[in-house]
Amino acid sequence: MNELILRQPDDWHLHLRDGAMLATVLPHTARQCARAIVMPNLSPPVTTVAQARAYRERILAALPEGMAFEPLMTLYLTEQTTVAELAAAAADPHIHAVKLYPAGATTNSDRGVRDPLAIDPLLAELERFGLPLLVHGEVVDPAVDIFDREARFIERVLTPILTRFPALRLVMEHITTAEAVAFVQAQSARVAATITAHHLLFNRNAMLVGGIRPHYYCLPVLKREHHRQALLASATSGAGRFFMGTDSAPHSQAAKESACGCAGAFTAYAALELYAEAFDTVGRLDQLEAFTSLNGPAFYGLPVNARRVRLQRAPQPVPAAYAVADGSTLVPLRAGETLPWQFAGFV
Repeated sequence: MNELILRQPDDWHLHLRDGAMLATVLPHTARQCARAIVMPNLSPPVTTVAQARAYRERILAALPEGMAFEPLMTLYLTEQTTVAELAAAAADPHIHAVKLYPAGATTNSDRGVRDPLAIDPLLAELERFGLPLLVHGEVVDPAVDIFDREARFIERVLTPILTRFPALRLVMEHITTAEAVAFVQAQSARVAATITAHHLLFNRNAMLVGGIRPHYYCLPVLKREHHRQALLASATSGAGRFFMGTDSAPHSQAAKESACGCAGAFTAYAALELYAEAFDTVGRLDQLEAFTSLNGPAFYGLPVNARRVRLQRAPQPVPAAYAVADGSTLVPLRAGETLPWQFAGFV
């Protein structure tokens, strides 16, 4: 199969940042995706409906002329979030979810929730309104190995939450382990998961063998090969509760290539091509459209996109870096390499 025609995809987990970086990365996503769930972990974070509306306007203002793209906004859940604010979020047509970051788990998560089991009034409100809770699923206990933090989060946090709130709509984002796959598969249709292209394509050797490769450092970190295989099997299975979420997370080259580099991989420049490469490795290109374009809208109760896109099997060189208007540079994952697939526009 050398050409694919797919319904236009959506990205159900995306970091756009703000300011100059927003202007740089937004066109890459808008070139391929009709919509994206936009993460709220700015600095300061997007914690109110008013802030989400203002951020949405900045995103639309940064969109190049002639491009069509709909940002789907989220709120950053804190211990100070009120039931009234969640009610307002549920009533707002532009807010589609609330994000739970365990405090200290990842980039700009210091304002996150210290104890996710101590916010029952907020979870009850989300359950009542049917507003999805998007979860960064890692414990931050220093006694837990970083490679085990996702599995421990399932045991300690997610299982008790869903026992208390069985009707809660929940997305376990950027899952990385066989345990997470099994957890989602064991739940009702109200629980789903996003999977990144880089977790489908790479295990932790990509980050560590032959020297530290900082552009492969993300959170949750890349795991062992058997976990990658479990992710790949679930993504390509056709099961409706796994869908595309790039977790494309841009940082400046200086911030990534430093003594204490930031976590995040910039993949939005070739999101579809990277997913196609992963699905192609196991001969399941026939399942790519469901994963990228059908399952996410079904979970969020949104219409499937009408437009179609074309992918071609053709070499695509990856730039060494992209210039950012503030003078910094942004290095994409796989910089300087050649991808086997190429986005060929709309049909």
